[in-house]
Amino acid sequence: MSERRPPRSRAVLSFLGDSRSRAAAATTAAPPSGRDVDRALTDCAVYEGGERQGGQVPLEEALQRARGCSDGFVWIGLHDPEPQAVELVGQFFGLHPLAVEDAIHAHQRPKLERHEDLLFLVLKTARYVDAEELVDIGELLLFLGDRFLVTIRHGEARPLAELRRRLEDDHDRLARGPGAVFHAIIDAVVDDYADVLDGLTNDVDEIEAAVFSDVRSNPTERIYRLKREVLQFKRAVTPFVHPLTRLVEDEELPVPDRARPYLRDVLDHLVRDAEGVTSIDELLNGVLDANLAQMSVRQNDDMRKISAWVAIAALPTMVFGLYGMNFEHMPELKWDLGYPAVLVLTALACLLLHRRLRRAGWL
Repeated sequence: MSERRPPRSRAVLSFLGDSRSRAAAATTAAPPSGRDVDRALTDCAVYEGGERQGGQVPLEEALQRARGCSDGFVWIGLHDPEPQAVELVGQFFGLHPLAVEDAIHAHQRPKLERHEDLLFLVLKTARYVDAEELVDIGELLLFLGDRFLVTIRHGEARPLAELRRRLEDDHDRLARGPGAVFHAIIDAVVDDYADVLDGLTNDVDEIEAAVFSDVRSNPTERIYRLKREVLQFKRAVTPFVHPLTRLVEDEELPVPDRARPYLRDVLDHLVRDAEGVTSIDELLNGVLDANLAQMSVRQNDDMRKISAWVAIAALPTMVFGLYGMNFEHMPELKWDLGYPAVLVLTALACLLLHRRLRRAGWL
């Protein structure tokens, strides 16, 4: 079900204007302030020549310092920010109001938008909680400019602190600018998809083994729960193929040429993951059908066994019921061996019937 787009706030509408006025505002606007930004800010750093310049830089100094460097850029990270924090950061960096609106409301489909010299990318993060057989889906929004990268993360999946530390140890990669960080983040998210696929595949294998094992069990509920997680993961992975394909193939997008081969490699992995989650979804459908068929076969076997034992029990019931009618003229009533003879003959008949039903596969 598609979500209805909420009405734009006055603060967002107030950002409308041409790109030059917004770019000028990025250098002259009053610095963002307030507890909302400080609470959501995970890190803010300026990089020049592949090295971090000092520690965490105050937001009001970040862009000015980056513009003062010959090849520097600023990377700002926000986690679950309040709308006011997103609006302030958007105003400070001259972000497009439509992109700011999407970042405020979140819960967007994976997509790529270009606002003049700014790229706005929405992608879903994922991690697999094996103990609960749960796919934890988050959201990551990336704003890529010439001298800055803003990352807004919603949810707990894919923290970027460890990735930032690894990149800071790779000075050559950071020296390539914010585009290299942009690629590294996408690559890390797609790598997480592969880990989720591995976890889902293991659980599907366990369910298959349970369905076709001799131990009687009913994993239908587990299959439905896992299928729901697979569908949720599929909605995160499959729509991301198109935006990433645009990043690779659209030469008009402001993506560094030397970054395209690396993005193409990430695209190959993403396509493989999309095919993998589709295969798992189809496999779960097959497992569910097999489980239902298996349950039907077992029920039929149970009914045949019950019917076979009823038939065996019917024979002595008929014989003993006949003798219970107290007839006076029955040949064997006055025969000394009549009683044991009837018992033996009845038992032999039951044994013969049991053997016949067993050969027929009913027992």
